[in-house]
Amino acid sequence: MCGIVGIVGKNARDIILNGLTNLEYRGYDSAGIYLNDLKGKEYLTKAVGRIKDLKEKMTPDEQGLVGIGHTRWATHGKPTVENAHPQFDETNRFYLVHNGVIENYRELKEKYLADVNFKSETDTEVIVQLISKIVRSEKLDTFTAFKKTLGLIKGSYAILLVDNTNPAHIFIAKNKSPLMLGLGDGFNVIASDALSVLDQTKTFVDLQDGEVGDITKDSYTIETLAGKKVTPKPYTLDIDPKVASKGTYEFYMLKEIEEQPAVIRRIAQKYLDKDGQPLVEPQIIDAISQADRIYIFAAGTSYHAGLVGKALFEEYTGIPTEVGYASEAGYHFPMMSKRPFMIFLSQSGETADSRVVLQQATKMHVPTLTITNVMGSTLSREADYTMLLDAGPEIAVASTKAYTAQIALQAVLAKALGEKIGSQKAKDFNLRKDLALAAEGIQEIVDGKEKLEKIAKKYLVKSRNAFYIGRGIDYAVALEAALKLKEVSYIQTEGFAAAELKHGTISLIEKGTPVIALINDPVTADLTRGNVEEVESRGANVVTIVSKKLAKKGDDIVLPNINYYLSPLLTVIPTQLLGYYASKDKGLDVDKPRNLAKSVTVE
Repeated sequence: MCGIVGIVGKNARDIILNGLTNLEYRGYDSAGIYLNDLKGKEYLTKAVGRIKDLKEKMTPDEQGLVGIGHTRWATHGKPTVENAHPQFDETNRFYLVHNGVIENYRELKEKYLADVNFKSETDTEVIVQLISKIVRSEKLDTFTAFKKTLGLIKGSYAILLVDNTNPAHIFIAKNKSPLMLGLGDGFNVIASDALSVLDQTKTFVDLQDGEVGDITKDSYTIETLAGKKVTPKPYTLDIDPKVASKGTYEFYMLKEIEEQPAVIRRIAQKYLDKDGQPLVEPQIIDAISQADRIYIFAAGTSYHAGLVGKALFEEYTGIPTEVGYASEAGYHFPMMSKRPFMIFLSQSGETADSRVVLQQATKMHVPTLTITNVMGSTLSREADYTMLLDAGPEIAVASTKAYTAQIALQAVLAKALGEKIGSQKAKDFNLRKDLALAAEGIQEIVDGKEKLEKIAKKYLVKSRNAFYIGRGIDYAVALEAALKLKEVSYIQTEGFAAAELKHGTISLIEKGTPVIALINDPVTADLTRGNVEEVESRGANVVTIVSKKLAKKGDDIVLPNINYYLSPLLTVIPTQLLGYYASKDKGLDVDKPRNLAKSVTVE
C-alpha cells in the first residue's frame, strides 16, 4: 500500500526521493522525509500531495547520510501534514515511518500514554511515543525498547526507526507488511518494494514476520523479537530498473496494455516446450491431480481472472472449481471437500486478505499454490508452490497485463493437469497455437486503439454511469471491464450477466446510458443480442464487442477468432482501452486513481 525507503551510509536525500517516486504507483496522499547528517544536523519535511510537493518544500541544505522516507495512504486520520510520516515523539528524539495497521493503538494510548501530548491522529505516532516512553522510564537502549514496544503491538507493520542520539543506525521491523534490506558497498538500504531501489543495489535480504533488525552502513543484525539471531541468505534480483520506465508513454497504463502481446509470448516460451507441451514442475501437477476440488482465492482483478480460470479448469480437467473472495474466506472459511487444493492469484504476492486464507489453509494442511508476478513475495514464500507470471513490473494502479498473464498461466496449468489425469480435451488443446493467436489478436486490437478512443469520447466521458453485459465467460470479463472503467474514470459502472438486466436493473437504463455488450459465446450469442435490443428500446447507447465468427453488420469492435476459453485474453483489451481513454479524456491521473493503492497489504 504505502511506500517506505531508508538508507544509511550514503547521501540519502535524492535516493529516498527517487525511491518514493518509483513507488508512487502504489497510491498515497502525503509524503515525508527525515534526514540526519551524522554531525548534529537533522531535517524533517512533510507535505500533503505528491512527491513534487515534498521536493518543493525542501531546501538545498537538507542533506544527510541517514534518512527515512514514506508515502502515506490515509487510514487513521485525514491526509494532513501532521498525520504524514515520519512521526516523532514528544522529545523530538525518535523518528519513525510505518506501513500497516496497529489494531490495539487506542488501548496502548490509554494504558501507557495518557499523559503524552499527541500531534497526529495516527496509530503510527503511538508506536514512536511508546518507544520513547519505555526508553526514558525503563532506562533501556533503543533497540531493546523497540523490541519491547513491538511485543505490545497487535497488527501489521513495516517500521523504520531513527534515534537522533545514535543516528548511524536504522532499526527495522516487519509483520505482515513487506520490507526488505538492500545490501550495498559501504551503505545499506531498506524498502517496502525492491523496485524503488534497484538503481542502488540488486542484492536483497527479505525480512520475515516477527523479525527486527539493526542496520548500519557496513553491517546488519537481524533477530526475532525473542532475541534469537537470524542469518538470512541474500539473493540477487535481476531486473533492469529501466523496465519500469514509462519511456515515451504519457501513462504507464497504456504502456502496460500494449506490453500484453509480449507478456503472452513470454509465458508461452517459458511454460511450453517446442511441441507445445506444458513445462510445469511435476510436483505441482502431482499435488493438484490428487484434488477432488480446486479452490481459487483472490481479490479485485485477480478474482476476475480466477473466474476465467474456473472455466478453464473445469473444461480441461473435469475437476470442480470454486472461486472466492479472499476477504470473505479469511473470516468465513468455506466448507472444504475431502481433498482440496488451493490456488492464490495475486499480482503483488502481498495481498493481506489472501494471506489470511493461506495461513488458515496451511494450518489445515491443505496444499497451496501461489500464482504471482513478484518473486520472493510473501504469498510466494508461504505457499507450498509458486508459479511466476513474469509479466514485468506493473506500475499503473489499474491492473491490465497481470490479468491476462494470470489467465494464460491458468490455461497452462489446466492443460498440464488435464493431460496428467487423461483428459482428451486437454490433449487436444493446442495451447501454443492459441497463445500465439492471442498475442497477434491483442496486437491487432492495440493497433486499432484510435477507434476505441473515439467510442470513449462519444459515449463515456460525459456519462454518469455505464453497464457491461455478457453471458458465460463474457460475464466474467464484464465484471473486470466494469472494474477497470470505474476505477480509473470514476464512472459508476456495473458488469451484469446479460439476462439479469431484466430482473430489475433495466430500470436504470435511460436515454443515453452506455451499455457495452460482449458477445463471444456461440451458445448464447443470439440471447445476448436480444438483451441488446431490450436496452436499445429504452434509449441506451450500445457498443458491441464481438468475435469475428459471431459478428453482424453494425457491430462496433470485431475481435479475431480464438478458442472460446481463451477469448477473455482478447475481449478484455478493448475494455481496458475504453477505461484508459475515458480517464485520460476526462483529464484524470490515469495511473493513480483517487483513494486506490496498487498493493493492498492491510486487511
